Amino acid sequence: MTGRDSFPPGRNPGLLVSPGKGNGLADVFRSRFLLKLLVRKELRIRYRGSVLGLLWTYVKPGVQFVAFYIALGVFLGLEQSPTNRNGLPNYAVYLFSGIVLVNFFTEALSTATRSIVINSGLINKIYLPRELFPAASVWVSAVHFFPQVVVLAVACLFTGWRPGPLEAVTAVAGFVIIALLATGLGLFFSAVNVYFRDSENFVDMLLMVAAWVSPVLYSWQMVQEKAGAAGFALYQLNPITIAVECFHHAFWLPTTVTGQASPPNLLGLWVPVGLGVSMLILILGQWTFRRLEGRFAQEL
Repeated sequence: MTGRDSFPPGRNPGLLVSPGKGNGLADVFRSRFLLKLLVRKELRIRYRGSVLGLLWTYVKPGVQFVAFYIALGVFLGLEQSPTNRNGLPNYAVYLFSGIVLVNFFTEALSTATRSIVINSGLINKIYLPRELFPAASVWVSAVHFFPQVVVLAVACLFTGWRPGPLEAVTAVAGFVIIALLATGLGLFFSAVNVYFRDSENFVDMLLMVAAWVSPVLYSWQMVQEKAGAAGFALYQLNPITIAVECFHHAFWLPTTVTGQASPPNLLGLWVPVGLGVSMLILILGQWTFRRLEGRFAQEL
């Protein structure tokens, strides 16, 4: 295959494209083959020389789950039991369904933030849509995320989970909200990180509190009781909160007895709000990335 043959039909191989003058994420879609190669490369590099390899995808969240479950479910009494009726039934499912989603977000955003700097060698040598690098980071995180969802689904089946179409749609909505949010923030911080390396530390600090500002470890009723109606509405504007509640609605709620409920208007109001906020952040991230990518090669 010649160099000319490798270009898509209708593209002039002699046409130079100035950084920031491309079509943004549309170029990522057109360069799906390159995206697939980058995802494979990232997976090979990450597990090179590793004995467990992809099994670390299960070990890390497993250890995190056990630590949180013992500390919060057992010691602090969040697990409902015959002697503690104020806890949450099937707290293990409640906890794990939130952890897998937040871990997807934290891994995707952390690696996407560093993706441009880490791949500076490629960026300085050849031109390709730079959005490919943060997008590939999100895809790699999704590769780690989906096996954990399978484990979650199997665990739910043993606790009486019988999903329907509504649960499937809700779970997909939660994933889409997080994927859009991680991609948008990843584009924003990966571009800013080229100029200000403090961005990595800021993102790490942001991710430290990600599990605590969403109802992963506790119930939304606790927030509603303490914050009131106005404070709870502000709390619900967080797309991570909406996505986590979508996963609780899809995986945990069908395993519980009557008396448990999702936040009011979750599907009719908050899911569209979460999708809208995440899409807005994606647009902002893409706009910032295109404004800053013109000097990537010089700064790197």
